[in-house]
Amino acid sequence: MLTTLFVVLPVFALIFSGWGAFRLKILGPHAIAELNRFVVYLALPALLFDIMANTHGSELWQPGFIAVFLLSSAIAFALPFLVRLRGKMPLADTALDGLNAAYPNTGYMGIPLSMIAFGSGVLAATTISIIITVCVTFAFAIVLIEIGLQTEKKPLRLIGKVVRSLIRNPLLVAPALGAVVSFLGLAIPAPAETFLKMLGGAASPCALVALGLFLAQPRKIERESVNAIAFLVSVKLIVQPLATWLLAVHVFGLPPLLAQSAALLAALPTGTGPFMLAEHYRREAAITSNVILYSTVISILTLSAYLALIR
Repeated sequence: MLTTLFVVLPVFALIFSGWGAFRLKILGPHAIAELNRFVVYLALPALLFDIMANTHGSELWQPGFIAVFLLSSAIAFALPFLVRLRGKMPLADTALDGLNAAYPNTGYMGIPLSMIAFGSGVLAATTISIIITVCVTFAFAIVLIEIGLQTEKKPLRLIGKVVRSLIRNPLLVAPALGAVVSFLGLAIPAPAETFLKMLGGAASPCALVALGLFLAQPRKIERESVNAIAFLVSVKLIVQPLATWLLAVHVFGLPPLLAQSAALLAALPTGTGPFMLAEHYRREAAITSNVILYSTVISILTLSAYLALIR
């Protein structure tokens, strides 16, 4: 448990920093939007570009692991998405709920936990999980949100508006450009690489501080929202890792090390991506912020239990 706690503590410290800054009136409610704009338009695009530009397909071509993580992410996304969609929720909000349940904190917690549990042999698999989470699942949610927010009813015009919105979205353009750089084999100059690392490194900390600012504001949570939070946290911490394990062992027959690594990465709590999108698209972020908080708290127990089980 101490291993998991040491990895999770910095996450709580950053959330608490935002909470304390609001309570002490160091930062006001407007800081949430400004911090989030910084993350969405500067820090996160730099991080996504850097990840994709430094990804080499030959090193990361593990089709079994890729299939397992993609399919388990799809299952975790689809379950709340379909349930909430049947409840007449707007498409943009159902997409956010799907992301809440299928967006493990691979970038911030995945690498240190995987290295502690399994060593450097799973670094490539961890990188794959990060790319799938922040570039594939995240991008899919953005597409659904953009479709849901359009008022145009004619199919061709709707497609045109969605495409225009997507090609102006830095969270999609940045990884696409990074993939082009990687495909062409272009080398990023050292000063530019340092710049990207510094700017991209601010993405998660700033998002966690913004989350703390949001949680510090008094608001009443309805019983329906409490049920939704419990459902989404359960899907994230139980359904996704269980689906991952079953797919890895019984469908794709991955080696034990890869199967255990995939399940651990899927069992991570919800990352800050859904909160960034909720704020960016001006959707209600109360459920999302609480899913991130409670899944992180509960994951101390679930991850510790999982690590004890496989050792």
